Amino acid sequence: MAPRRVRGKGSGRGRLALILLGFLLIASGVILRRTWGIAAATQLRQLEQKRAALVAERLRLEGEVRAAASRSTLQPIAEQRLQMHVPSDSQVIIITRTPAPPNDAP
Repeated sequence: MAPRRVRGKGSGRGRLALILLGFLLIASGVILRRTWGIAAATQLRQLEQKRAALVAERLRLEGEVRAAASRSTLQPIAEQRLQMHVPSDSQVIIITRTPAPPNDAP
């Protein structure tokens, strides 16, 4: 007599194949997520370095503007190029402002 096949044994290989396929998909997903995370971290680090350089540049430029706008820098330029000078006390005229009448619009 020929040996009879037991019905439940064939499904064991199918289950094993599904488990291995599921493991493979999950492992691939984890590897892909980590790869994206590493790439994002690298990009974030580069952007932070660029931001730090831009902040340093802004501070340097603000210092230059502050130095260029100082009275000691502007006074010689105004005197030489524009023939301006600091007025004497007799040249200063103080003008007072009268308050405007209220608008009584009906």
